[in-house]
Amino acid sequence: QVQLVESGGGLVQAGGSLRLSCAASGQTFSSYVMGWFRQAPGKEREFVAAIRWNGGSTLYADSVKGRFTISRDNAKNTVYLQMNNLTPEDTAVYYCAANRSPMLTMNPRLYDYWGQGTQVTVSS
Repeated sequence: QVQLVESGGGLVQAGGSLRLSCAASGQTFSSYVMGWFRQAPGKEREFVAAIRWNGGSTLYADSVKGRFTISRDNAKNTVYLQMNNLTPEDTAVYYCAANRSPMLTMNPRLYDYWGQGTQVTVSS
């Protein structure tokens, strides 16, 4: 059974930073793409960033480019999302997801496993 466990969410003021972590277990993720998505109240889940485990190639939503950085530690089977210069518009539940194919994609339907999410709240 694949498990993804997010951590690192919380309350932060606008302009602040947070680092989210996603610990993966249950499978060998060497060929998986890992992604971060977020969902604000009343809105659809939206793509944030993705990274290949073995190649390090990344993909970002335009709304977070230059502010967020996705990275991974293969030895720890963990993916990170460093979020800087946060704004109230970044407030959402953030989800980690795993895609069994090596294709970088923004489409949430192509991700096979999901974590439970971690709340990020940015106050103005």
